[in-house]
Amino acid sequence: MSTMIEEQPAAVADRKRPTTANIKAVPESRELRDKVRDAARILAAKLDRSRGFTRDELRALAEVLLRDLEMGVQYSGFAAVCIANEFWREQVQAVPFNRRLLLLPHCLKHAEGCPADYDEFGLDCRKCGACSVADFKGKAEDLGYKVLVSEGTPIVLKIIVSGHVDAIVGVACLNVLERAFDKILLAGVPCIATPLLSSNCKNTSVDDDWVMDMIQLETPPVPVKTRSFMPLLRSANALCEPAELSRLAPGPRADISPSDPLRAHEDIAYGWMGQGGKRSRPFITLAAYDAMQGGAATRGEAFELPDTVKRAALAIEAFHKASLIHDDIEDGDIYRYGMETLHRRHGVGPAINVGDYLVGWGYRLLARDRHAVGAAVTADLLARFSDAHVKLAEGQGAELLWRSAANKSLKPIDALRIYALKTAPAFEAALGAGIRLAGDHPELDKLVTEFSKNIGIAFQILNDLKDFDTDGDNKLVAGQDVLASRPTVLLALALETLPDTRRTELLGLIANETISDAERVGRVKYLYDLAGVFDKAQRLVDKFRAKAEDLADTAEPEPLRCLLQYLVDSVLDGTAHVVPQQEPGAGLLSLPVA
Repeated sequence: MSTMIEEQPAAVADRKRPTTANIKAVPESRELRDKVRDAARILAAKLDRSRGFTRDELRALAEVLLRDLEMGVQYSGFAAVCIANEFWREQVQAVPFNRRLLLLPHCLKHAEGCPADYDEFGLDCRKCGACSVADFKGKAEDLGYKVLVSEGTPIVLKIIVSGHVDAIVGVACLNVLERAFDKILLAGVPCIATPLLSSNCKNTSVDDDWVMDMIQLETPPVPVKTRSFMPLLRSANALCEPAELSRLAPGPRADISPSDPLRAHEDIAYGWMGQGGKRSRPFITLAAYDAMQGGAATRGEAFELPDTVKRAALAIEAFHKASLIHDDIEDGDIYRYGMETLHRRHGVGPAINVGDYLVGWGYRLLARDRHAVGAAVTADLLARFSDAHVKLAEGQGAELLWRSAANKSLKPIDALRIYALKTAPAFEAALGAGIRLAGDHPELDKLVTEFSKNIGIAFQILNDLKDFDTDGDNKLVAGQDVLASRPTVLLALALETLPDTRRTELLGLIANETISDAERVGRVKYLYDLAGVFDKAQRLVDKFRAKAEDLADTAEPEPLRCLLQYLVDSVLDGTAHVVPQQEPGAGLLSLPVA
């Protein structure tokens, strides 16, 4: 693959994420579509199947293919899908039908007069037969597929991480397929797809025979599997499932009556550990350990993670869960994981205590294995985790004191310093723990620290941008950072850029709770637009991302390098799309609720 990529150095050197609307045209004729697919099959045959590719690498390959075919770059998105299909085809074919998911869009159904109802898995159209959706769904179910007919793909990765399927056959427009690449293919999940012939959700079609061919693919197991982080993602997800959680860290009160106050308190804590979340921190610990042991899990080989490593990963998840409880109380948040926050369900006092309990519980998990891993390893883990705790408390403390201070001046460097303290230590502790449990590697300490700082800061800025995005990411109201008066880098950039009158207005809005939430957020967003804050913040994300990528590219051994590269692409998985705000007039503003 490296030879092909080197032919297009400019395509992969640019680390920014430009708009892709101009490269999502589908070839108009079936002859051209077949021509691209045939060329993609020849190109993909030359690629190294042991590793996947990034979005930029795939785009570069697509441009090479189109150049050779003397076709325009507007077809790059379609060509990229064809290349990815041919790359993953053999591995999808080797997955049994009953371990595959067929993902279909409802825009293929007849928009008018469709009699199908929705069940928990989307559109239930098997008995209808009035459109191609029923044909595809019926054929796939006869073969043993799990089938999902639904808008978008927010639950697909969750289905895979839960262990229900091992490969995806999809039908979607190029817009959806582009978003799916980061979420699915980066994790190493075998996936092939047929692009819709139009992105117009009300009037589209597909090459039916392409879809049927993909559904029916079946071959013997392939000799080479592409690196996949899915086994480790599943292992991390399983840590907080009731069976594994009780095995690794059995509750001492589990045998007494549930009505006993001690048992009730324990149940709240254990229940909170099992609620929501991506398990990203324990995944990093498990994956770092596997990488330093040669990366057997990512190569599809038989692997076994020691319980000592699993308990360390569980400990860092406990610390994270404790911090969420305390943060929700300090920030006055109402919802977490789509339900009421713990302190609203059980009271502030009990919630604080559950958070404290989980902190102690996490350290007890680490201390439990001191004889198995040795005093030196245990001491290093305790030092790393306690240092992360102190930094997190420092960052949160600085934020809380700023929010209560009369002087609300804030420089970008001050906001970035808070970010480095609040976000980076978790990455550093998770990575460092996995590496240390695999052996003594002091030569990696500086790399881990610098990588974690850059990816942590970029992640937090991106999260600030997404606070104004309609997607929301676990936020039920847009602009919560404004409503909570948080010292974000967006605010700091605006204060640095705006003229005095506008700066004074912005400072007045921060603590002004006399106007409606919608009007307050809308006015702040307008001032941010005036200051060019969103573009400046995105450039900062690109800057810190580039630094993290450079550090990842130097990491040794090779499995660790692949892990760090994967973390950059998966943690910093996109650009927020903040719609410009017109200057609001009198009255309330209608803001999107995610």
